[in-house]
Amino acid sequence: MSKTIVTTDTPIPTAKANGQSHTISVLVNNEPGVLMRICQVFSRRAFNIDSLVVSEGRNANFSRMTIDISGDPQGLSQIIMQVNKLIDVIHCSEHDSQDAVVKELIMVKFLANDSQRTQALQIIEHFGGKTVDLTPQSMIALISGDSSEIDAAIGMLGQFEIIETVRTGKVVMARGEQPT
Repeated sequence: MSKTIVTTDTPIPTAKANGQSHTISVLVNNEPGVLMRICQVFSRRAFNIDSLVVSEGRNANFSRMTIDISGDPQGLSQIIMQVNKLIDVIHCSEHDSQDAVVKELIMVKFLANDSQRTQALQIIEHFGGKTVDLTPQSMIALISGDSSEIDAAIGMLGQFEIIETVRTGKVVMARGEQPT
């Protein structure tokens, strides 16, 4: 079973005002309190957690955390070392688009009557999305991609009256044969 923390308002911009964005992957023992201890490390170093995805691994004894943070890059290596020292942490590392595939997912509910539907469907198709709900007056689109693609899709769908968005955080997987 996958657990995802999502936002239900305006999407998170990719450029952070208070520092550079970093994607961290953490493999942990699936134990109570692990998430709290990891979050405290980021908080003490003045890094903000912008998105967090936690899901059980193939082995139920372990969970994978993908944490998108923003803050001063000078302290990042220290944070990774401190997280790696926590008892229930198996491995913690930073990933970028060169060494990993990083994706997000968004569901967007918006108003679209019969005359607007074709245009909305073209936008959804352009971003490789699909319609997951359709009523006479509204649609729900499901789109996945990197942060900039998600932001662009929201921008294009903004011409319709958006009722609600639900956006996952980033998920990451190392490229090639090496495990994340």
